[in-house]
Amino acid sequence: MRELEYPFDSEYILKNARRLKRLLLEEDTVRVRKKIAVLGGSTTHDILRMLELFLLQQGIEPSFYESEYGQYYQDAMFENEELAAFGPDIIYIHTSSRNIAAYPGPGEGSRKAEALLESQFEHFRGMWERLRERYGCPVIQNNFEYPYYRLMGNREASDRCGRIRFLTRLNERFYEYAEAHEDFFIHDINYMAAAYGLEKWADPFYWHMYKYCMCLQAVPEFSYNLSHIIKAVFGKNKKALVLDLDQTLWGGIVGDDGPENLEIGQETSMGQVFAEFQSYIKAHREIGVVLCINSKNEMENALAGLEHPEGILRPEDFIVIKANWEPKSRNLTEIAEELKLLPESLVFVDDNPAEREIVRSQAPGAAVPEMEAPEQYIRILDRSGFFEVIGLSEDDRNRNEMYRANLMREKQQADFTDYGEYLASLKMKGTIRAFEPVYMSRIAQLTNKSNQFNLTTRRYTQGEIERTAASDDYITLYGKLEDRFGDNGVVSVVIGNKRGSQLHMDLWIMSCRVLKRDMEYAMMDRLVEECRKAGVETVIGYYYPTAKNRMVRDFYGLQGFTRVSGDEGGNTVWRYDIPRDYEKKNRYIEVTG
Repeated sequence: MRELEYPFDSEYILKNARRLKRLLLEEDTVRVRKKIAVLGGSTTHDILRMLELFLLQQGIEPSFYESEYGQYYQDAMFENEELAAFGPDIIYIHTSSRNIAAYPGPGEGSRKAEALLESQFEHFRGMWERLRERYGCPVIQNNFEYPYYRLMGNREASDRCGRIRFLTRLNERFYEYAEAHEDFFIHDINYMAAAYGLEKWADPFYWHMYKYCMCLQAVPEFSYNLSHIIKAVFGKNKKALVLDLDQTLWGGIVGDDGPENLEIGQETSMGQVFAEFQSYIKAHREIGVVLCINSKNEMENALAGLEHPEGILRPEDFIVIKANWEPKSRNLTEIAEELKLLPESLVFVDDNPAEREIVRSQAPGAAVPEMEAPEQYIRILDRSGFFEVIGLSEDDRNRNEMYRANLMREKQQADFTDYGEYLASLKMKGTIRAFEPVYMSRIAQLTNKSNQFNLTTRRYTQGEIERTAASDDYITLYGKLEDRFGDNGVVSVVIGNKRGSQLHMDLWIMSCRVLKRDMEYAMMDRLVEECRKAGVETVIGYYYPTAKNRMVRDFYGLQGFTRVSGDEGGNTVWRYDIPRDYEKKNRYIEVTG
């Protein structure tokens, strides 16, 4: 829905929220349902109204528990039957500098300031620990925005008893806690208030009249920013940037002006704008975003432009380069296919409004931000939150190289007429083990990101993964795969619930980039081994269809399961009685672990 894409009209959204919600719910969109508990230190009603719209837009249908005004601490620390019955998937603590109970006074000295700092931090830390222990779900906590006045003027920022210094130090304690706990996230309202304008943000009228910690007009942007964290936790981030070239990565038309006359670099103000934008785009590689090109151009000209001496981006920074005269919507679809992604994982960046509209209509699901003035390109992409980082694993940092290696494998495959010979040529090595702490974050990430190969559509938070791994009631396995082209990282996850002599499959997922390379068989072989150790004789598998996982509807049948039931919706149940003379199915992967 265009009305909810950044940049949006906050006043319009506030006035039309009910109609927008109705239209969103009428869309033929598959959404995951999530329960969100909001514990507020100020009024939260309109925040929830706006948050619901943005989450619906991002593929999440939320239900909310909302604490009574100012009861955030009580709800967190004491028994709460209603919250326990609600069973939140994520908890958000909405506090602000208005909720700081005491500040050091001017001249009171460092000892008093330290005691107050420790007291305030322990007030919050105690809540976080209690919530994480009791509910086992991720917690999001606001940091603190600065007060809208300065009693000591500029000294407030440097004096140990100044309120700005006090809040800065308290925020730092919050950040240290976040660094040490992977299921705890900071919602940076200090940045939001600064970007919005602190005087407007903290208009005291809204606090004293309605107990809002911000002006009402800022609520949509606030909720939008919060939605980025929630959708990232539940695997709704985008994965790749697909970029135009002319007037997008540089000024000018490379085919008409020649590469030597492109506007990029330090010689002109607009050249500096494009150089900064290229630097911003290139930095996305470091957080695991895949970069691709989709340009109406001759390939020779496109490459010449990317080799411009003042340019920051180079041809080798891109995994796929489509420079031709085909419709950009077709190119984008082909890019998704080559990356083994769905179009909804892509963000298409183009200065031309006509091209943007064609892609919106012909490649539904792809994000198409409004790219107007070049000097606003960074702001628009950055505020859109397509790639919100909630954790940065080694797999994330290596993702571009993984995709590049996968394309090399595809090219290698073209040289073989026998698929088995091709698989043997990869010299694959797999590691399959029970869940281990070092991979818990990646395992949780994979359960939320994998759509096409997710047989039961289950999603897990990291806390749930950790509890499952610690329980004797489950068999858990993760699989890593590497070959002569590189390391694919953790690519498969299996969770089975033991019930007597049966194992019921709660989850079986795999990254699509390693499909049909025997990894599914290697996982099955190891699963059978673990079942035998546990005295399991029968495995029960479940397939729940979605618009995205049809490609694996017969997966269990290929593994030797027998279908035992099914319904009109396509949901099926499968049974596998483990034979005494089970023969391993994997032929091409050398498995350890």
